Amino acid sequence: MTKSLQSASNGAAEMSVTGFAEEIRRVRALGVGTGDIAVAVGAQPATVNAWARATRRPTGAKRTRFLELVSLIDRLERVMAASYVPLWLLKPVPALDDRRPIDLLARGRYREISRLVTELENDSFA
Repeated sequence: MTKSLQSASNGAAEMSVTGFAEEIRRVRALGVGTGDIAVAVGAQPATVNAWARATRRPTGAKRTRFLELVSLIDRLERVMAASYVPLWLLKPVPALDDRRPIDLLARGRYREISRLVTELENDSFA
């Protein structure tokens, strides 16, 4: 690999780590705790803290789960008060057979939650 390609590759990796760290901090600032993020993505809280410090970044299924969590949070903020989003993720939701969205997300059931959020989005613009 040429020096310029290696430098570009390292810069992209650094930006990726920083981007994930910024998203972790933003999600936590909304009130979603480190432990709750860890449950949603299937990681240990210490791992989530390492992502927030930008010393590591999520990979594989954990990255997928984290990006799904962020996507849900972004969408939920448009249909409910941002302060209510963490509570909604943690409580049993009747439309999800009284299961908690965060638990479904941890099991890879993002689409199930996403369909419900779509209904909320559609209702909010009716």
